[in-house]
Formats: sequence, structure tokens, C-alpha cells
Amino acid sequence: MKRISLTQFIRRRWMILVAVAVVALAGFAVDRLHDAFVSKKDASSGSGASNEIVPFNPKQVIYEVFGTPGSTATINYQDVHAAPQRVDNVPLPWSYTITTTDPAVIANVVAQGNGSTLGCRITVNGIVKAERTVNEVSAYTFCLDKSG
Repeated sequence: MKRISLTQFIRRRWMILVAVAVVALAGFAVDRLHDAFVSKKDASSGSGASNEIVPFNPKQVIYEVFGTPGSTATINYQDVHAAPQRVDNVPLPWSYTITTTDPAVIANVVAQGNGSTLGCRITVNGIVKAERTVNEVSAYTFCLDKSG
């Protein structure tokens, strides 16, 4: 077996040794900088002041669908989390109320009825934002308010 001296080993493997030294130095520097710039205070501890967010300026959104007395409708609308909802063959008039403190609400209601008149209305904080009425057999209508 051939013996390799230390100088021969360093000549052949010097790049690997330099790379290991650079990685070790970089890791040490990152660890020291992390300690210098990161607060050691626990982020979950309070400072004495209340960390609770209090809701303000609540919005009340009312969806309404109305039509010929005794008629029914299939209604699609967006709930408070903007998830689509569907109710089938509900007697008219129909209404649904949302109360939220979100800064904006996209209100959308779509209806198709079996009567000759069908209408919808979206009211936000008592102000009518969208209203539409259709006079047709098996009427279809929609109301949309993006400003809520």
C-alpha cells in the first residue's frame, strides 16, 4: 500500500478543504448575525396593551328576491365568506341578511323563478345598491354590488 504524505493530500484536495472552510465560516457568520438582528423576546407575550382586534363599522347586507305571489325560485348567492350557496324552490319573497366587519363585501344574488315576475335587491346599511325586476315566463334575474 502506497503512503500519501500530508502535502500530497493537500495538493490533490485543496479545493475541497477550502470549500469546507468557506461553508463553516459562512455558517458561523449567519449564526452571529441572526443573534444580532433577531429579538430574543417571545412574540406571543403581550406588552400589557390589548392585542384583541375590536370589530368596527359593521356592514349589514340584505339580499332580497321577490316575485309573483305564490311562486317559487331557485336562488344562488354568496355568503359572508364569499362562498357560493344555493337554495332550491323557496317561496317568494325571500331574504338573507349578512352582518360583517370586513372592509369590502361583494354581494351577488342570482335567481330563476317559476312565475311571470321576478326581482332582486341588494341593500347595504339601509341603502339600495342594486335592484332589478324581470317580467317574463320563468324569469331569471341577478343583482351584483361590488362596492359594499
